[in-house]
Amino acid sequence: ALSISAADEEMTPPAGLFLVATVDGEPAGCGALKFHGDAPAEIKRMWVAPSARGLGLGRRLLAELEAHAAAHGVRVLRLETNRTLREAISLYRSAGYREVAAFNDEPYAHHWFEKSLEPQV
Repeated sequence: ALSISAADEEMTPPAGLFLVATVDGEPAGCGALKFHGDAPAEIKRMWVAPSARGLGLGRRLLAELEAHAAAHGVRVLRLETNRTLREAISLYRSAGYREVAAFNDEPYAHHWFEKSLEPQV
């Protein structure tokens, strides 16, 4: 309840989007985007089921979110995460996200990341 919102209407076009990844027809992961006009967009609710970890699903979800953001004209993506999510932190760093100063007051976050996106041609 203390976390920054990610309500349905914030993750539904045109305000954002919510992706669900499946493995063998079953939900196995998700991720969302929140658009903020000309301001950086946010990645929210990245998650992969324990049974699907190690399959590259998180990396594919992240790439798909980035592609949707770039197609929407987003130039900068941001996200925050908790220090206990070591695999997620490693994923973000290896995908080109750089740690930045806190850009919000998310009470559960310990790391804030940002990535510049290439304009779509």
